[in-house]
Formats: sequence, C-alpha cells, structure tokens
Amino acid sequence: MGATKSDLFTKKQNDLANMAKALAHPARIAILQELIKLNACVCGDLVTELGLAQPTISQHLKELKNAGLIQGTIEGTSVCYCINPKVWNEYKQILSGFFVEVKLKSDCC
Repeated sequence: MGATKSDLFTKKQNDLANMAKALAHPARIAILQELIKLNACVCGDLVTELGLAQPTISQHLKELKNAGLIQGTIEGTSVCYCINPKVWNEYKQILSGFFVEVKLKSDCC
C-alpha cells in the first residue's frame, strides 16, 4: 500500500478527511443513529437491532471510538456506549464549515 502523503495537505484537510473516513460506512452511521435514539447501549443491543454479527459491530464501535465520536463505560461484563458530545460538536462544526465554504455556480458544466 502506498503512502498517503498526508503531509502535503493542511491540518484542516487531514482532519476533515479523517472525520469523513470515520463516517464512511453505513453500519457506522446506523450505529450512531441508534446511539442517538437510545442515548446509550451495549454491543449486544446493537447486534439485535442492526442484524450484524457481534464481531462486525465491535469492529465498527472500535473505529468510532478511535475517532472519538463515541465513548464507553464498563458495566459488569459489558461496555455501554454513547455519543461523545464534545467530539460530536467538533465534527458538526467542522463539517458544517466545510459545506458553508462552498459557493456553487449553476452554470459550471
């Protein structure tokens, strides 16, 4: 696999790309929507609700946690996950700013 050459891009561009990567799978979007709806839940609940295998859900939870979008607390033998409000709001601000910056012309091509 080739190098990404991320040093050629600004921090803002790299941050936005990393955010997009964290959101770039429909299962992760579904997990986030479920966490928003329920406020918090454990992996087993997501397996039941989404119909994906437990290892698949766990891998997506890991990616979302690495991105900082979710956080978890240990409850006995389970981990209860919820949205990390600080990071969620940062994502919201950065992504909103990206779309606001664009002024498209209707006669471009």
